Amino acid sequence: TTGRPRRCGWLDIPLLRYTNTVNGYTALALTKTDILDKLDEIKIGVYYVKDGKRLDYYPSSEKQFIGVEVEYITMPGWKTPIPACRNFADLPQNAQNYVLKIEELLGVPVRWVGVGQSRDSMIMRNV
Repeated sequence: TTGRPRRCGWLDIPLLRYTNTVNGYTALALTKTDILDKLDEIKIGVYYVKDGKRLDYYPSSEKQFIGVEVEYITMPGWKTPIPACRNFADLPQNAQNYVLKIEELLGVPVRWVGVGQSRDSMIMRNV
C-alpha cells in the first residue's frame, strides 16, 4: 500500500442513477464502507438542485453543472469498527440501514460490501 489515508466522499445517487441507465447494473459493490466507521453521521447525495428545483435528468455538460447544488439525506453513523464482519448480519444495524437505503434509492441490490483493506474483507450478499 501507499501509506496514504483511505478517504472517500459522500455517495452521489444522481450519478449512480445515470451510470445505471447507461450500463444496466444487476448488482453493486460498495467499497470502503469501513472508512465511515468513525463518523457520527453519513450523508448521501440524493438529488441535484438548480435554481431551487430538483433536476430529473443528469447534466450532460460541465456548463450545465454551473449553479447545481446537491440535496443530501443524513443517516446515523455506526461508530463501530466493521473490518472483522464477514456476514451482512454481523454489521451494526446502522451500517445495514445504510446499505439498504442505497438499494432503495437506486433500485439495484448491493451484492458486495467492502469492510476493510484486505482481499477477504468483502461481504457477499445473496440478493
